Amino acid sequence: MNLSPNIWTWVGAFLTLAIFSFLYKDNPFYKMAEHIFVGVANGYAVTFYWHNILMPVLFNPLFRGRLVLIIPLIIGALYFTRFIPKISWLVRIPIGITIGYYTGVAIPAGIEGSIIKQIQGTILTPHNFERWHAGPWGVVWSVILLVGVLCVLSYFYFSKEHKGILKVTSRIGIVFIMIGFGAAFGYTVMGRISLLIGRLQFLLGDWLGIIR
Repeated sequence: MNLSPNIWTWVGAFLTLAIFSFLYKDNPFYKMAEHIFVGVANGYAVTFYWHNILMPVLFNPLFRGRLVLIIPLIIGALYFTRFIPKISWLVRIPIGITIGYYTGVAIPAGIEGSIIKQIQGTILTPHNFERWHAGPWGVVWSVILLVGVLCVLSYFYFSKEHKGILKVTSRIGIVFIMIGFGAAFGYTVMGRISLLIGRLQFLLGDWLGIIR
């Protein structure tokens, strides 16, 4: 289908307004746009996985003689047993393998990428206090980071009742936790606002030509 870009602009504007119509109330236009989005997303995903994963990684090597790939092919095909009531229990096999594999991959990656990096970022060395390297504010933020991490850890230390100094540090830890949650929430809101601004720029610029 060879349609002019102007037609696709009108299609995009109509679907955008249909999604925005949910701000008033649930309506058929919103449901139509929602179903189109889900259908297109799933169609794109199926096409992407077929041409970029299944064909080059599984079927093409299998047809060239790598018969060992029959094993993952059979395991993957077990997903479809979900639609056959008598043998639907077989779907547990590929689900279990997938969860076990990705858990095994995610745990070392999470430890290496998050926990160890956090520990390395928290450790204070003389290098942090070299004024000509970090500057005065670098020294201040290094100390704040160390204090924040220790206070947050003390808040989650439940082997001793929070009294005395432990009570003070745990209360300070709550402040740091709330700051972290607030920053994460603010980052999420900023992301959603950026999407809204992009849609408004499309409507007012590409579609109506009000802004450039």
